Amino acid sequence: MAEEIGVAVLGFGLAGRVFHAPFVNAVPGLRLHAIVQRSGSDAADAWPGVRILRSVDDALIDPDIQLVVVGTPNQTHFDLGMRALAAGKHVVVDKPMAGSSAEAEAMLDRATEQGLVLAPFHNRRWDGDFLTLVHILRDEEVGRVTSLESHFDRFRPVPRVGTWKEANGEANGLLMDLGPHLLDQAMALFGPPAWVQADIRRDRVGTQIDDAFDITLGYPETRVLCRSTMIAAQPAPRYLLHGTDGSYRKWGLDQQEPALVSGATVPRLGSTEVWLEEEPAAWGELVTARDTSRPSELDRRFVPTLAGDYRLFYAGVRDAILGLAPPPVTAEDGWRVLRMIELARESSAKGSRINVSL
Repeated sequence: MAEEIGVAVLGFGLAGRVFHAPFVNAVPGLRLHAIVQRSGSDAADAWPGVRILRSVDDALIDPDIQLVVVGTPNQTHFDLGMRALAAGKHVVVDKPMAGSSAEAEAMLDRATEQGLVLAPFHNRRWDGDFLTLVHILRDEEVGRVTSLESHFDRFRPVPRVGTWKEANGEANGLLMDLGPHLLDQAMALFGPPAWVQADIRRDRVGTQIDDAFDITLGYPETRVLCRSTMIAAQPAPRYLLHGTDGSYRKWGLDQQEPALVSGATVPRLGSTEVWLEEEPAAWGELVTARDTSRPSELDRRFVPTLAGDYRLFYAGVRDAILGLAPPPVTAEDGWRVLRMIELARESSAKGSRINVSL
């Protein structure tokens, strides 16, 4: 590409360090120009050739920066996203896109008015297990889908002290942390549901946040159950898919996050170096009927997990900025997820099913 797009990553906690800087750096056409870290030397140590800034304002006034990535705590997403848009920058904002659907709508309107790209970082669309699930559904391997259970479980039975993620606040909690991933994946597969019924709760002693949820999305012929808990020493399957012709079950989470936390280097997109192929022992199992009139005669096979690749999100953002393609995740997608979270909260509070109109 003739000219690279200068990128600034705001924040160098888990989001900036693991999910943003490495993948921006790995995509041709993007240049990791600056990282905003208010204090400390972690960013400078990790990226010695990148400009380290101490304030957001320094990034917003830099003419060499065209794209700003908001990788800061949830409660800052709306303010920083709006400031970046006001400065004429394209924006990637970590999930959740904002603290409410009203804030997300205001961001969407501002981006539209100024002709800027605004892309929520719903990176889990590029998990290997999700890409494999999409493939199975497209090939109708299990026939007509009747149900999908989608779990994202953790084991943190004791609340962590001193982290913003476990501080009381509407923008925090497990529903705002992992809910966007599960709900976005569900709607990417099936679209908005007809209704939602949710149970959002606090299971751990002394917790200040919601730390477990079960959300059922109702479709005419399908039910999608989005579930997460912080008390799962033995996690449930990542996916359990049932259909009229068979079932698919997949254990374990995508490998990209743990690999990066352990120090893996993301290769340049387009190079011959392979980025994280999953071991066969972790592949999901597909069980299908040879003839549904003889349901005891089943075929079983393990399905190779397609390679997950968060680089593709940033390649899509690059192409959107260049006017070559729509954003890989739209601001409307981010708004829709937040509206579903609000409806899930309403359902949980009332203990009843809520009709959905999106």
